[in-house]
Amino acid sequence: MSDERYDFIVASNRLPVDRVIDDDGTASWRRSPGGLVTALEPVMRDADGAWVGWGGQADLELEPFDWDGVRIVPIKLSEDDLEKFYEGFCNDTLWPLYHDVIAPPHYHRVWWDSYVSVNQRFANAIAAVSSQGATVWVHDYQLQLVPRMLRQARPDLTIGFFNHIPFPAYGIFSQLPWRVQIIEGLLGADVIGFQRVADAGNFSRAVRRLLGYSTKSPVIEVPHRGAHPARRVIARAFPISIDVAGFEHLARSPEVQARARQIREDLGNPKTIVLGVDRLDYTKGIGHRLKAFGELLAEGRLKVEDVTLVQVASPSRERVETYRQLRDEIEQTVGRINGDYGTISHQAVSYLHHGFPREEMAALYVAADVLLVTALRDGMNLVAKEYVAARFDDDGVLVLSEFTGASDELRTALLINPHDIDGVKDAVMRAIEMPRAERRKRMRALRKRVRENDVTHWSESFLRALAEARRRAGETGGIDALGELEWTVDRAPRA
Repeated sequence: MSDERYDFIVASNRLPVDRVIDDDGTASWRRSPGGLVTALEPVMRDADGAWVGWGGQADLELEPFDWDGVRIVPIKLSEDDLEKFYEGFCNDTLWPLYHDVIAPPHYHRVWWDSYVSVNQRFANAIAAVSSQGATVWVHDYQLQLVPRMLRQARPDLTIGFFNHIPFPAYGIFSQLPWRVQIIEGLLGADVIGFQRVADAGNFSRAVRRLLGYSTKSPVIEVPHRGAHPARRVIARAFPISIDVAGFEHLARSPEVQARARQIREDLGNPKTIVLGVDRLDYTKGIGHRLKAFGELLAEGRLKVEDVTLVQVASPSRERVETYRQLRDEIEQTVGRINGDYGTISHQAVSYLHHGFPREEMAALYVAADVLLVTALRDGMNLVAKEYVAARFDDDGVLVLSEFTGASDELRTALLINPHDIDGVKDAVMRAIEMPRAERRKRMRALRKRVRENDVTHWSESFLRALAEARRRAGETGGIDALGELEWTVDRAPRA
């Protein structure tokens, strides 16, 4: 690794680029989809930034390289790391635990050991490329130990952490055998961001219960320990969003408009298209959605000739047994509904088990009359915000689970408890039968909300909090770099 140092470092489990192998065997990199890349890529180019993350393939060992003005620092993960750290501790321990134990988490000490080892690998790489007084922004549950590891190795750094998934209530979090280590790991950061106010509150309560530190929202007082002075940590909500202007621009394009019309024709021009878009994950409530839709058909409240449910379920963690079982269950349910209620010319459920490019997703949003989000627990759910951004016609109805972070902001959606199947059915019927004037009134309010709180606003607010943390600490190293970073973000284009 070279001796180059950078003033702003982002660390996440995955890099902002995906490795692509062409037909002739040539490897290249393309931009990854996702709101995080959209939010931070321009900031990093302007702030002399580096991005630390895994390259997406086992045993891929690469030297750092430059991509579109950003320094890419790949981390190698072996097959053993993927099995124990990623599939094991991250996705079979933390993921179900943090999502209210919808599925049972499993606790294995060898998984924990791998989690510590990989987090240390990330921390070492970050420390090696960070200039004196640099700002580091660490992302998500895979890297919760990194802030403390960095704090111990490089006390000159300003460290932020953002948790993209929920943070559970103490009664659930306390089940984790390594609960204290996780809390101490996160408290290495100067600012800890969460999707919802409730998540930040859950974290602060865990700090009080496990460490006895004083907390007064949003401040957590970390006392003097050994060689480390007393510190103040900020833990509060910074709801993430999307590139609203970019997504609306895409939805307005003639190609997407034409594709939306084609989708309706391909589905037999039903009166109503109900859309579900999810990763195939047990937290998304896809089974609840199918159960409600099937019962509406069985009761005659919906007719297959009039209404089609399009369910996009992109593949997810298919090497994990729980996910393989979920796929079998969902596909059996879809087959049963189509077998019971489909006709030669009309399919009740159009089920699509693969991912789509942004252009196709935008066309689906434009074509859909109703977006049905039935997540049982979700940090934010950006699909809901994408649908709203795509509906520049002020039409369409969003039916949204109250257990998503998005429900805190999108209050004029039809909010549902996905466990209440009768309530879901009634909400679907209300959405389908809603007068156009009410649809437009609700959608205009939703669109105003997402425009005011787009992904640029999210990154601005977090980086301002980091800058304030540095000023409050009274440190001088790196202040100029952080101040310039804030200047750059404040002038980023807004939707």
